[in-house]
Amino acid sequence: MVNERTQPVPRWAVRAAYASALSATVGFIPLHAAWAAGIPLWADEARFRDWYAQGGGTYLLVLSGLAALAGLLTLSLVRPWGLVFPRWVPLLARRKVPRRTLVTTAFAVAAFLLLYTVWAAWQVAGDFTDDGIFSPWIVVYGIPQFLVWSIGLFLAAWSYRARTT
Repeated sequence: MVNERTQPVPRWAVRAAYASALSATVGFIPLHAAWAAGIPLWADEARFRDWYAQGGGTYLLVLSGLAALAGLLTLSLVRPWGLVFPRWVPLLARRKVPRRTLVTTAFAVAAFLLLYTVWAAWQVAGDFTDDGIFSPWIVVYGIPQFLVWSIGLFLAAWSYRARTT
């Protein structure tokens, strides 16, 4: 069920949303799941073990769950269930999705991810000391991934906002 005041989703917005969702799930979750499982991939093994023992694994599982939610958020901006809750959602089935809440959340997450990306790049490009757990080369993997994630989410949110009323 689509509101008659909703315009079709542009192809560029669908591509941006799927690129962002894939970056959040396929790009982010596998590496963080490996770390959550205690595998010190691209990490100093001794420091990693200490960090992991102090709750690092739980932290990474929570981050992976949030990444999965961010992927769903992004797809909701270009799928019908971003307009009307699916019938299997308890208490909300077939009700209109609150547009302002969805748009505000999407822009806030996109802004946070972009700021985090800039901060992470600045940290690595700056005077990097040897105190880190993870290799500074992780930035070669992480920065492009976070840029795709944040920019794709921003574009999908922009499209959703522009075409819904």
